[in-house]
Amino acid sequence: MHYRRFGRTGWQVSQIALGAWQLGADWGTVTEDEALATVRAALDRGINFIDTADVYGDGRSEQLVARAVKAHGRERVYIATKAGRRLNPHVAEGYDATHLTGFVERSLRNLGTDRIDLLQLHCPPSAVYSQDTTFAALDDLVRQGKLRHWGVSVETVEEARRALDHANLTSIQIIFNIFRQKPAEALFAETVARDVAVIARVPLASGLLTGKLRRDTRFAADDHRNYNRQGEAFDVGETFSGVPYEVGLEAVEELRSLVPDGASMAQFALRWILMQEAVSCVIPGARNPAQAESNAAAAELPPLSEQTLATVRSVYDRRIRSLVHERW
Repeated sequence: MHYRRFGRTGWQVSQIALGAWQLGADWGTVTEDEALATVRAALDRGINFIDTADVYGDGRSEQLVARAVKAHGRERVYIATKAGRRLNPHVAEGYDATHLTGFVERSLRNLGTDRIDLLQLHCPPSAVYSQDTTFAALDDLVRQGKLRHWGVSVETVEEARRALDHANLTSIQIIFNIFRQKPAEALFAETVARDVAVIARVPLASGLLTGKLRRDTRFAADDHRNYNRQGEAFDVGETFSGVPYEVGLEAVEELRSLVPDGASMAQFALRWILMQEAVSCVIPGARNPAQAESNAAAAELPPLSEQTLATVRSVYDRRIRSLVHERW
């Protein structure tokens, strides 16, 4: 595993981290034993950064991550969680000191700790980025010792740019992958200039970029790839990166010839993300130990050639750009 500096925190985090959404909900059933084994496998491969949220299984993911990390005994593992999506209704006014404090205290219990390494606002309504009181409340939670740092998880590049206006912002989590390239054009130069960490999420476009999905692939009823195809439950950009399923499959077929010998399509897609030095870490999810181990191995692939990068860009420009670039 290789490590990168995480913004101004001083942390050195694994380039490939672990996204723990799958361990909570929305991706079909993952048993408790499978979840614990998956986290253990990630830690064994040198991963030291795990991203979860209070709504992943209504706290299940946080609890399982905490149990696995404690049992493993690794000296330092950074756990990032998120807050805000438990609001009902999910409105900007709810992102106040009272609600945020309640969410943080619940996550502290779930994680079995007295201080959260990184708390991220969980894709809040766009109006939140103009609410100074929200960010003042986060600063207060840092002063109280309940948080080490805070960041934001955003849906759009524009939201990320607005978040950068808040002085104590530590990190931005955003969808960035072969099918969602806008952050490289319109955001990363600014995050580097302001020394803000970038967490790349949905790196495999909900499995499209593993190269394993087919036209006849069926997803479980409780898998968001079944019930959120049109954004019925949350932002459609979180499912297949907002790319129509058939279009994504066709683009993947064009990309297959670029995958290096001995590597998987998923590893290639993760290595493509790591070509951007602005990215602090990538958080692919995993449902079992084999997936966690395979994802971690992507950090060992050699850099991609300029010709390969140009071909990836061509596929994006011809097949994907018009569908997603201006929307997010």
